[in-house]
Amino acid sequence: MHPHSLTRRTFLGLAGATLAAPHIARSAETSPVLGSGDFRYRVVPGWGQLGAGTPVANCHGIVCDRAGNLILFTDHVSNNVIVYDTAGRLVHKWGTTFPGAHGLSLVVEGGREVLYLTDLVRSRVFKATTSGEILDEWGWPESTGKYTKEADYKPSWTLHLPDGGFFILDGYGRDYIARHGADGKFQKLFGGAEGGIVHWGPHGGMVDARAGSDPTLLIAMSDQQHLLRLDLDGKKLAQTDLPGGNPRQIRRVGDHYFVAHLADNWPNDRASRGFVSVLDANLRVVANIAGTAPEYGDDGRLRQMHSVGETFLHPHDLCVDREGSLYVAQFASGNTYPVKLERV
Repeated sequence: MHPHSLTRRTFLGLAGATLAAPHIARSAETSPVLGSGDFRYRVVPGWGQLGAGTPVANCHGIVCDRAGNLILFTDHVSNNVIVYDTAGRLVHKWGTTFPGAHGLSLVVEGGREVLYLTDLVRSRVFKATTSGEILDEWGWPESTGKYTKEADYKPSWTLHLPDGGFFILDGYGRDYIARHGADGKFQKLFGGAEGGIVHWGPHGGMVDARAGSDPTLLIAMSDQQHLLRLDLDGKKLAQTDLPGGNPRQIRRVGDHYFVAHLADNWPNDRASRGFVSVLDANLRVVANIAGTAPEYGDDGRLRQMHSVGETFLHPHDLCVDREGSLYVAQFASGNTYPVKLERV
């Protein structure tokens, strides 16, 4: 499905939102066209630059809410959560207690949007309203006996089932995946080294709940340069190699999957740059934004991909709004604000 053809829904505003002085982004018309085929974009120069009053450090997570706003999760404790409108203006901000801000998931529960936030430093997962009220939190799974101390547990992202259950990826700790029920209670732990999950692998991902098939876990395996599909008990179903990529997060838009690659030679070359891939329903790469065009050999294998130009430094997460514009949050990129790319 073309993102422009997504069904329009009723979008509700955020209660109590306050608008800052507007930031007017310069025209994207003079920016080079990135990507190929149906997925071509131009960068909107200067979008979202809020200045010293609203700083960012590493921009880890970004999601689009029902109001059409963008919610950013940064590890700058002056304002961990920053909410933008699509013009790049500040709607509101909150949060000063997430020094290890990392994963951000937006979930509708009982008709209300809530956020799930992971903190690598505090070794915890939090559920909060979009205005900043903490509703629940989860610490390290001490009872499993898989951890000797809390600091060994560093949750990177949460993945959510349609029924309200969810999974927590310990992508920076011991690579386990914890399953929780819709009531929030811990149910089971799988993965880790004994479960065949390689370290520096399960970073981000999603529950892939396509119509006509059972839900599965689709995981961005970062330094391992592939996507991993598991059933809900942790059994490996498939692997999709992405040579030259470093997939950090996956966002499904219609029948396509957008993947943020941190860099094309990370961690061997931490100065190497990243790009964004677009995959079809069969997880075949159909476009690379700020990267080389995808090429498959006669053997059906994807050839090595590379970044092109200087659009991105280190893409870490992304979202696509209802108009088809792409927003990219970056890690280790000189305290840069998110990048907006308009669909051509």
